[in-house]
Amino acid sequence: MKTSLLMFSSKEIQMKKIFIYLFLTVIANAYSQELNLPVFTQHLAENDFVISPTYAGIGDNLRLRANGLTQWVGIKDAPDNQSLYADFRIADRSGVGVSLYNDRNGYTIQTGAKFSFAHHLILDYYSKQYLSFGISFNINNFRIDVDKFNTTIENPVIDPFVTDDRKTSNQNFDVGALYRNHGFFLSFNANNVLAKQIEDFRALEPNLLLNYQIYSGYTFEGPKKSGIEFEPSIFYQMFASDKRSATDINFKMRKFSRNEDYYWAGISYRFLNDQLMKPLNIGPMAGFKKNIFYFGYSYQVTMNGLSSYNSGTHVITIGLDFLQGISNCPCTQSAVHK
Repeated sequence: MKTSLLMFSSKEIQMKKIFIYLFLTVIANAYSQELNLPVFTQHLAENDFVISPTYAGIGDNLRLRANGLTQWVGIKDAPDNQSLYADFRIADRSGVGVSLYNDRNGYTIQTGAKFSFAHHLILDYYSKQYLSFGISFNINNFRIDVDKFNTTIENPVIDPFVTDDRKTSNQNFDVGALYRNHGFFLSFNANNVLAKQIEDFRALEPNLLLNYQIYSGYTFEGPKKSGIEFEPSIFYQMFASDKRSATDINFKMRKFSRNEDYYWAGISYRFLNDQLMKPLNIGPMAGFKKNIFYFGYSYQVTMNGLSSYNSGTHVITIGLDFLQGISNCPCTQSAVHK
């Protein structure tokens, strides 16, 4: 009898530890995602506009991308995100874009939009060096869905401080710069440059959501007449509030057909910068483009303590490319072979 009680007690303690770990992880993720939507592999689905407003208008058409992201499949109330991106050129050297998103993380919900403008300059025509500047105006609505709160044996009464759906709206700005030289690209972005108003929430919530992002890579052709392109890239993000940071290392390959359709495949590796050999996520991705239709899929295996309780993160991208027309200015032409 004592043995069974000890076994039960041990299991109970273990389960409590797991729930505490999950709770802290979800709460930390909620803080980090407010006004900072999760970036996994959406930008690798031929949509660099996800990373930076400086990419608005680069390319030969109106580009639409719809993303569905489900994180930590198998864990109840895990983060789930849907987003829609559109950008197009409005002149030989300028572009505009808009993104809409709906993000749920546990009992927190945020919806919003970004409106972006980018201008592109030629630094040197013959060596194909270009410089772009971009800015986004962000509108974000954040609320806590108290209707989902349930009482338990341990907590038979809901906290009386929570009387209704707590919600707030924030406006903010992103700014960025992009340098390109042939197939090489390097972008730097400062996101959420304004402090957030937090009087409707707990005082310990961080009001500094400023974060910096660096995205760089190189697109180059494979063997002659093979129709193959390679694109290694790296994405770095650092939050100003507590200096935590993470890095993604990615690699893609495209294979073009004679009619300029193509399929692609790649892999992504994400880690915290103080834990280089302990990846957070790692996984394959693949997709194709046929005429105006685009499809991409990415799967990432969770490599941290949650790996035993979920089947990974899934990202699906569906896109359309309209109104194809080559710009008279090379500064708005994509480095991707088309």
